[in-house]
Amino acid sequence: MAALELSKGRDVQYAAALALDLSGGSSRSEALAGDLEKRFPEDTFAKFTYVPVLRALSALEHGKPTDSVERLQIAFRYELAANGLNFNHFYLGGLHSAYVRGEAFMAAHQYAEAAAEFQKILDHRGIVGADPIGVLAHLQLGRAFALSGDLPKSKTAYQDFLTLWKDADPDIPILKSAKVEYARLSAAKQP
Repeated sequence: MAALELSKGRDVQYAAALALDLSGGSSRSEALAGDLEKRFPEDTFAKFTYVPVLRALSALEHGKPTDSVERLQIAFRYELAANGLNFNHFYLGGLHSAYVRGEAFMAAHQYAEAAAEFQKILDHRGIVGADPIGVLAHLQLGRAFALSGDLPKSKTAYQDFLTLWKDADPDIPILKSAKVEYARLSAAKQP
């Protein structure tokens, strides 16, 4: 919200809306998505990436994973382009559509499809840049493999995530969850 006080620019507005969506402020995010759509009707990023990602997150939050995947179809052909936010040559925003699509597939219990989306992020690190989804894709891939019953691949993906975040603040909620989930996987017997 503080960023929006300083700027109403397209990229700032998208980043703020994304942060709001990911932290449970979807009603404010929906308004920002509508404003982006209205103010930038011909803008490639807004039309084919930013707004679809925000609308897909909203659908996902409302328990509609199929709608979420549908809303991201328009972004599919653009997601491997070098897009996203460029803050002093640190790229953010590339492949958000794949990440959200992966989450939607997970919610729809389509784990192979989810794994493919998270793997796409790992396979295209140059597009992802410094975006946190680059690391979080390892965790989500581990979760997708765990839910599909592939424990060896799941453990490897969790290990990759935990290695990358070995120096992270230990109180980060997603890191704490990942450690608990990995411990359960490690204790599970394979069939």
